[in-house]
Amino acid sequence: MKKSPHVGAIRLALRDATTDNHRQVDALFADHAMDSPDSYRRFLTAHARALGALEPVARPSAPRLPLLASDIAALGQAMPAPLPLEDRASEGYRWGLLYALEGSRLGGAMLARKVAPDLPTAYLSAVHGKGEWIAFQHALDSAGAEGGEGWLDDAVQGAQAAFALFSQAGTAERATAHG
Repeated sequence: MKKSPHVGAIRLALRDATTDNHRQVDALFADHAMDSPDSYRRFLTAHARALGALEPVARPSAPRLPLLASDIAALGQAMPAPLPLEDRASEGYRWGLLYALEGSRLGGAMLARKVAPDLPTAYLSAVHGKGEWIAFQHALDSAGAEGGEGWLDDAVQGAQAAFALFSQAGTAERATAHG
């Protein structure tokens, strides 16, 4: 699939609207030692609490929650309860959630390389295949073009809600770890 000059316009708008949210989440998870079983377990637990809420509402075409559950089980832990998330009927909101979820696959690829070789990485290794990120951007742009007035605002709210869930989960896990 060829990339046209306009592909990614909605992604760029969402990125601009959520830059601060993204930085906050990145900073929150940056201190996890991916080569430490305990720290990595806390990282995955926080992600599971957010992903467990997001995927049922966002309905991604390639869910990663089963992969995350497998990694957590391999570390000897049960899946945590998901955080609450309002299931809004808006398609724009759902696409905003998807934007955050699909974008997190890009970061997962980099993080997977930092995980100790004896720790499970199915979740972080679930990256986009060749052309899938561009295809997602095409689908996002098409959904935005068909969504009508208010669609982009709803998508921004969805993306911000996704980042807020990751932030909430990371903050709670940090508090648990540091007492």
